[in-house]
Amino acid sequence: MTERATRVPQPPHQRTQMEWEQVPGAGGISYLSEGQGVPVLLLHGLGGAARLFQAQLTHLAPRYHALAWDMPGYGHSAPLPLVTMDALAASLAAFIAVNGLDRPILVGHSFGGMLAQRLLADAPHAARALVLAQTSAAFGGRDPAWADAFVHSHLAPLDAGHSLADIAPQCIAAMTGPGADPAGTALAIDCLAHTPASTYRDTVLAMRGFDLRAALPRIAVPTLVLSGTHDPNTPPEAMQRMARSIPGAEYTDLPTGHLAHVERPAAFNAALDAFLARL
Repeated sequence: MTERATRVPQPPHQRTQMEWEQVPGAGGISYLSEGQGVPVLLLHGLGGAARLFQAQLTHLAPRYHALAWDMPGYGHSAPLPLVTMDALAASLAAFIAVNGLDRPILVGHSFGGMLAQRLLADAPHAARALVLAQTSAAFGGRDPAWADAFVHSHLAPLDAGHSLADIAPQCIAAMTGPGADPAGTALAIDCLAHTPASTYRDTVLAMRGFDLRAALPRIAVPTLVLSGTHDPNTPPEAMQRMARSIPGAEYTDLPTGHLAHVERPAAFNAALDAFLARL
């Protein structure tokens, strides 16, 4: 039986016009929800949070039931005892079931896109459509040295005693492209700054060994692959390879860095609209 969601008071740095909900039966997962209709579930990336999708929730709400979750350990959500891709995918599946979401459209950014792939690899009919935004099917699959460098660069400041609040401005600046929206950039910095260091570390390490390239041809739902021209983490050529591996996938490139949905929310929303209109 679906458990009733409970409202969670928002701390000042996380207040929006939307209300937080928390689902006791899905591992204490909190989320933002707006609108009615076909569910669109937005999955944030490393150092993000549900509130990083504020622009998308507001934009989608008049036509869809738009939701954005706080991944376990992020925002208001309780952490998992052991963080692995399989455990996170199981938590996502439980969240979808507890909320009674009937085959939601999954929009996964970065780590959220990896998580969406993990879910569909085990349950290919769990979604009615898929948006893979600036993500990867393999963590350093073509260059293991890149994966090692990524882990080191993201964890070395924490090992040196710095907090995420200390390094958030520099980290977000390195990920964003020219002309990024200042408000969106500030929101991304705030989300990263308020991510628990233990959660951040566990999520980085959970990516090791992730490789679902062989599963891409088995994705059987309409798919949009979305890249950023100036993305240093998932460059367009890698995203194009992903799109070619997914039967019938569409491909769109935006003039952004790694955080397209906050750097240029209007362009990101327009790409979503064009894809969703064809479903």
